[in-house]
Amino acid sequence: MKHGSLGVWFSTNGLDTAELVELAQAVEKGGYETLWYPEALAYEAMSLGSFLLSQTSRLKLATGIANIYARDGMAAVAGHDGLNKIYGGRFTLGLGVSHKPMVSGRRNQAYGKPLTAMREYLEGMEKAGLDPKFALDDRNVVLAALGPKMLELARDRTKGALPYNVTPEHTAMAKEILGPDRLLCVEQKICLTTDAAAARASAKRNMKRYMPLPNYYNNWLRLGFSESELADGGNDRFLDAMVAWGSEAQIRERIDAHFAAGATHVCIQPLRPDDSWAPCFRAIEAFAPGS
Repeated sequence: MKHGSLGVWFSTNGLDTAELVELAQAVEKGGYETLWYPEALAYEAMSLGSFLLSQTSRLKLATGIANIYARDGMAAVAGHDGLNKIYGGRFTLGLGVSHKPMVSGRRNQAYGKPLTAMREYLEGMEKAGLDPKFALDDRNVVLAALGPKMLELARDRTKGALPYNVTPEHTAMAKEILGPDRLLCVEQKICLTTDAAAARASAKRNMKRYMPLPNYYNNWLRLGFSESELADGGNDRFLDAMVAWGSEAQIRERIDAHFAAGATHVCIQPLRPDDSWAPCFRAIEAFAPGS
């Protein structure tokens, strides 16, 4: 990914086929470099990536993230290499350990120690032994990384990291660990409205799904938020840190703060200032690099 490039991250779980196409083509038309999408309780990561790649011609697609408990290392490598061969190198495999409730609860699998599980998974990918005529020598792989040790693993074994639900202060810390030669792709939620009440209501609604997850909660504590600030869905300081809102200029200040802190790539998550879970196309258009 080019230094200073913009992308879009959006939760595709609730979108139907037509809405998926509309989103991908709007992001491509806007001149964004990459569209990131999750893997949770809906679309499988590789199949969705293939579909979105087929509906675009230039846009890069990236998993943010593909769950390592959803497939073994060989399947991950085969999926990555296959999509990149078919679609001209436009796919990035973002990998993550997910969260214990999603793995032990939903998948009925043992949730291992995150760092150990990810290290072993990467070793499995390296030993996959695909047909040499098929396998790629170089792979676009990044890790969902928040804490220092996972960031070090991302630096040492992959192209870089995708921190999620973070602040520019975290970006600066991550950059120091990753160094100058690794990708630092940072997700930033935005809400294009100057109505503080509407923005914070949207922020609280969207952050609700993340509040019970220990990986995020512990990272917010590391970033200096107190338990009282995280209680009851988060106070204003926390919500404003997670979701940049205001005028275009005010939101650009937050995006630029990530770049100033060392981000290679910032993927905005365009939230709507109402009760809809649909993408905010007005924000996608407003911040489009190609506009």
